[in-house]
Amino acid sequence: MERVDYVNTFIAVAPDSTAPTGIVPPERGGKPTVASRTWELIATEPYRYTSGDVIFTVFAERAGIPDADRPAAREEYYGIGRPCLRSSDLGKRYGWGVHADADGRVAVYPIGSPEYQALEAGTGPTGEALTVTRAMRSKRA
Repeated sequence: MERVDYVNTFIAVAPDSTAPTGIVPPERGGKPTVASRTWELIATEPYRYTSGDVIFTVFAERAGIPDADRPAAREEYYGIGRPCLRSSDLGKRYGWGVHADADGRVAVYPIGSPEYQALEAGTGPTGEALTVTRAMRSKRA
């Protein structure tokens, strides 16, 4: 697994987020933003991808890396430190918590939903105990 992957962890919304609920990140100029594409990958197929899969896929699509070149490009990409989903605008700006299951696969939950509240309390969908962390603040405290 990549160093950006989490296991049995819930990334709650940042403490300085002003999102009242989960807001679907908008595209800009008819093109997906990093946040909108990240949300789309996770929300349309929950628990299919790891954080590393999502982060690299968004990077590769934006960089125009052909599918055939992606395995080598992924090795190179993760050869240096990379930010994880704690730094994503999903949790900082748009009100989405990110749950990583026992296999590191991720799903998103809108702040204020019953599922979000259970995950934030440290209980996973099947009753397992979770580590709870927060998305990074947008501004220094």
